[in-house]
Amino acid sequence: MGFFRKKAVIDPPHPRQEPRLAGPLTMEELGRVFENCVDYDHRSVAVGGNETLRMELVFLAGMVRMERVSDYVLRPLAQDTALGSLGEDGAWERMVSGALYSLSVSEVTTLDKAVGGLIDGNCLLLFPGGGRALSFNVGTEEKRGIGTPEDEVAVKGPKDSFVENLRTNTSLVRRHLKAPELRVKEQVVGRQSLTPVDILWLEGIADPNTVAELEKRLRDIDIDALLATGNLEEYIADDLDTPFPLTQSTQRPDRFCYGLCQGRVGVLMEGIPLGCLVPGVLGDFLRAPEDRSENWMVATVLTLLRWACLLGTLFLPGFYVAMVNFHPEMIPARLALSIMAARRDVPFSALFETLLLLLAFEVLQEAGLRLPQSIGQTVSILGGLVVGSAAVEAKLISPAVLVVVAVAGIAGYTMPSQDLAGALRLWRFFLALLAGWAGLFGLAAGAALLVGHLAGLESFGTAYLASLADGEPILRQPLPADKFRPAHLNSENRRKQR
Repeated sequence: MGFFRKKAVIDPPHPRQEPRLAGPLTMEELGRVFENCVDYDHRSVAVGGNETLRMELVFLAGMVRMERVSDYVLRPLAQDTALGSLGEDGAWERMVSGALYSLSVSEVTTLDKAVGGLIDGNCLLLFPGGGRALSFNVGTEEKRGIGTPEDEVAVKGPKDSFVENLRTNTSLVRRHLKAPELRVKEQVVGRQSLTPVDILWLEGIADPNTVAELEKRLRDIDIDALLATGNLEEYIADDLDTPFPLTQSTQRPDRFCYGLCQGRVGVLMEGIPLGCLVPGVLGDFLRAPEDRSENWMVATVLTLLRWACLLGTLFLPGFYVAMVNFHPEMIPARLALSIMAARRDVPFSALFETLLLLLAFEVLQEAGLRLPQSIGQTVSILGGLVVGSAAVEAKLISPAVLVVVAVAGIAGYTMPSQDLAGALRLWRFFLALLAGWAGLFGLAAGAALLVGHLAGLESFGTAYLASLADGEPILRQPLPADKFRPAHLNSENRRKQR
């Protein structure tokens, strides 16, 4: 029983103690901080061949590129004989002024900053006696190469996508958006992960209140680790009691930059190949990046099609249940007879059939996502065909329900945002239950609840349905006629072209 005895819990100080590591900057303290760390390493270096003036070079293996340390730090130290004759203070001044070949050199006098520099991929040159050191940026910069976006297919747009390295992502934004008004501000979030998070906006275009509010919400995040997009989105969202997304995520730098030009504020974080844009309103999640590359009439028709699919994936299963159970007079006679004949030997109600198939559809989709790609597609296809056909032949479900659920599921796949598609799938179950309880009256009540829920949402002070006021999410104007930024973004400069 003693093994299961609860240990005494001591609450850590809150907020985090600053500086994180107190104590003098010495080799002993550095060794204590990195105790039992096999990647911690150091070596003694004679400056300019002078054995009486030795310094300690400290680094973390795997975080630094060894050839950079050798070429930019060790080689100049060994070859510059003048350094050895200047003494400690003279060598310090000469190194700070450029005797070594590193592009980035900073002076470090505290243990906290020294440890942070080592973790970031710097090497430290610790002077005799401790207390001060020089930090050189010799990081490995190893990262995944820039590739094509996997989740957002680029048909007529750029083929590059964000990667896990933050500085690479900001450079991608700079390459697409060369405006000197682009601002990049960084904050560190997470007690243990110390994750850099960058806020990007265009000065003179983005609403300063949105920028200030985003900075405040990031400062208020106090968690152990910020390692996933959801950790960030849930902490900066206005409302967590909704399945609908309040921030827009994208893999594509061109879409991210277009959002900045519209007056929105972007967020990039280390380790996540995505960019977030705020505020996020409903119309943004129904607009595809390729809409601005298509003819304006084609783009408008495709947007209308997406809105029709949104309504279909939400209401079609519930509408079918309501008609079969409560309002059969709404069904044409020949179709009603066909449905009745197909359901004659089915032992379940229309509501149970619909919910069962909707659940099976979700299970197949989840299985296809979690399995390896080569197997996942096969499972989805075989599961849909074999299980569906077998269930109809076994008289467990009727063919009409299978068609209705399949159409509703496929309609949900037309959503450009998978976050929005997930919210629609949840509400589809709820509306089907209401339709099975009270027919079209229940379905109408569910629709009213949905509209009321959406009308009550806000994203950084912007109403979630604000974009519907100007019709922009549905009707795309010809680009020469699209002269103003959306009014709901409160941009400092609404005009975007002559």
